[in-house]
Amino acid sequence: MAAEYRGPLLKKKHYKNCPGCKVEEMKELEQGLPIRPLLSIWIIVLCTGKDNLCCSGLGFESRIRIRDFHIAEREEDIGSYAGYVGSAFMLGRALTSVSWGIFADRYGRKPVIIMGTTSVVIFNTLFGLSVNFWMAVITRFLLGSLNGLLGPIKAYAVEIFRDEYQALGLSTVSTAWGIGLIIGPALGGFLAQPAEKYPNLFSRDSLFGRFPYFLPCLAISIFALAVTIATCWLPETLHKHNDNDQSSDDSYDALEAASNESNTKDITEKDEGRESTSKQSLLKNWPLMSSIIVYCVFSLHDMAYTEIFSLWAVSPRKYGGLSYSTEQVGEVLAVSGFSLLVFQMSLYPFVERLLGPVMVSRVGSILAIPLLQSYPWIAMLSGFTLTLVINCASVLKNVLSDQHQRGAANGIAMTGMSLFKAVGPAGGGA
Repeated sequence: MAAEYRGPLLKKKHYKNCPGCKVEEMKELEQGLPIRPLLSIWIIVLCTGKDNLCCSGLGFESRIRIRDFHIAEREEDIGSYAGYVGSAFMLGRALTSVSWGIFADRYGRKPVIIMGTTSVVIFNTLFGLSVNFWMAVITRFLLGSLNGLLGPIKAYAVEIFRDEYQALGLSTVSTAWGIGLIIGPALGGFLAQPAEKYPNLFSRDSLFGRFPYFLPCLAISIFALAVTIATCWLPETLHKHNDNDQSSDDSYDALEAASNESNTKDITEKDEGRESTSKQSLLKNWPLMSSIIVYCVFSLHDMAYTEIFSLWAVSPRKYGGLSYSTEQVGEVLAVSGFSLLVFQMSLYPFVERLLGPVMVSRVGSILAIPLLQSYPWIAMLSGFTLTLVINCASVLKNVLSDQHQRGAANGIAMTGMSLFKAVGPAGGGA
């Protein structure tokens, strides 16, 4: 008799005009791996990641720009001014990220995504047309301030997939972001200063000759425009209804508990758990806060590396750099990006199953320490040995960074989802 009641005895209530409920209905009907949402999220995050490094973290490009702006009195000061350009983006993002999260919880994830990709189209183009230092700083700051989709896109990745694919969705965000941070500088390295690199295609009197860093920015802006148009067809996942009457869900829980002959006990324990969890402060939730702290530290570490590496690579050897050209830096980053993609699609699933995401994150963090300490010694090499070693070091560093970033991000997401399920949705919000 018990087998006859294994299925749900009462379906959860879905509201007709609620986009979040429509997504829930879609998830109940779909079967297999949701390829289309995975590709959508991957492309959106790739767009943001590529822009982030193509026009700001193009440290080598920013360095040459600062020299062209004639604002630095000494050559040693060029790196400092280039750092201001790079940090302007992150300062804007840090000041507005919480506000964009609140906006996404109130009005939906889709508007934030569309506004974020639209800001890439506008301010990335303006950055490529910057005529002085302050215009470059302001456009980067505005782009960081108006592009707050990284947090909401992670919430979107959780909400658009069924439970068994939520970890995959979050991994897609981390993977696309990491690939974007590699492809962006590589693209800039190949497309910057086109009138000098490709004189047969671009004249010095043309727009790309007068603005030598506009071409890589334009390429990213065109890609972002296509992504913006495509996001108009994304389904919204935010629940937009005031469901203060929880009788439907309570009836569902009661009937499910009755089928397991533990009706009263299960409901009482669940209600007590919800009440105690809802009264907890997030600051006292150590698993969640520890994941957030680790993620912040790793993010600071990775962004500092991506900004400093390019500046270090193009710096003169007398200052401890490699004296690389923009094209050589682009080649190194392109090799790193391709190797990271291959690793994520082939070896990483096996390593994660073998060690677990937490242990992978720990191992990646420990191995990154001696690797970074070796970079001053790498600068003493030359010729083919330097090319081989710097490519291997760059590949290994990006692989390790991806592992500890992914472990911390998954820790935040999984802890947050557990808290959400324990407390339950408040009102109709997601």
